[in-house]
Amino acid sequence: MISMASAEQIKALVKSYAEGDDDRFFSVAMQVAAHEAKLGHGKLAEELRHIIDSAKATRFPTVSRTVGGKRGELDGILRTSHPKVRLVDMVLEERLAGQIRKVVREHRHVGRILENGLSPRRKLLLTGPPGTGKTLTASVLAGELGLPLFQVRLDGLITRYMGETAAKLRQIFDVTHSSRGVYFFDEFDAIGSQRGLTNDVGEMRRVLNSFLLMLEEDSSNSLVVAATNQPSILDPALFRRFDDVLEYHLPDSLRIAELLKARLSRVALAGICWRSLADTAVGLSYADVAYVSNDVLKSSLIEGDDLVYETHIRDLLSERKSIAERLNEHRS
Repeated sequence: MISMASAEQIKALVKSYAEGDDDRFFSVAMQVAAHEAKLGHGKLAEELRHIIDSAKATRFPTVSRTVGGKRGELDGILRTSHPKVRLVDMVLEERLAGQIRKVVREHRHVGRILENGLSPRRKLLLTGPPGTGKTLTASVLAGELGLPLFQVRLDGLITRYMGETAAKLRQIFDVTHSSRGVYFFDEFDAIGSQRGLTNDVGEMRRVLNSFLLMLEEDSSNSLVVAATNQPSILDPALFRRFDDVLEYHLPDSLRIAELLKARLSRVALAGICWRSLADTAVGLSYADVAYVSNDVLKSSLIEGDDLVYETHIRDLLSERKSIAERLNEHRS
């Protein structure tokens, strides 16, 4: 007998197919895969995800097809991808992972939520130091929900001509209605800084005011995700426009040990003390630790070593930490 949840999903699949709503169809299909995984049908769930990913890559190969009528107008501003990364691929503190799971869960049951006059979390602000997982989170949200990821390139968005930046912003928010996806504004402080901190105060104030208005009025089914390394310079008015603020921090020794072990345990000599290595690396970002892990793997391949020693990993971590500390000194 079909459960009530899967029965609703089957009806949603048929309805989205009949209406030609590809984004909705793939989103529901991903929900079906997740439902099968919960029932313990892991192999079937993985096969479904593979089929869905292959179908999306075939049907939506480029940004010009995905954004339909806006093709050409948004060239150089929106970069499209179809991530396959999942939340289990990230190493995060539980509080933050829980917030991301909550967003994903709400969008997997978006029909039920909307039918009851409520709205899922759609507007997210990610804050924290570089390399702590903000960009990867945008990819995870897209991957978990089976949606395309549209990365907004601020170098193409912001121009020196009065009014042009706001007009391009309007085009992006128009596309959120016609093409459901995750729209990611990285280094958001470029347009979100307080309305007196930029040299071209008048123009950037107009751009920020436009963004605030568009964000508040946006009623699409897309997710709008903004990320910043400098939350202290953001205009306070921005925080009220977002449904959730996710705060990212540098990993502690426990998270670093988890990441090192996940990436290197298959090539590392037995008996390595991952926690001791992690203590050496405290102060590095997730991106730094991933960089060192990749360096270890490349070195192992080139040298033809079957196993990696603890001293080698420690040396590379110390080297990376020294570089990071010098860079921080230059920034300050």
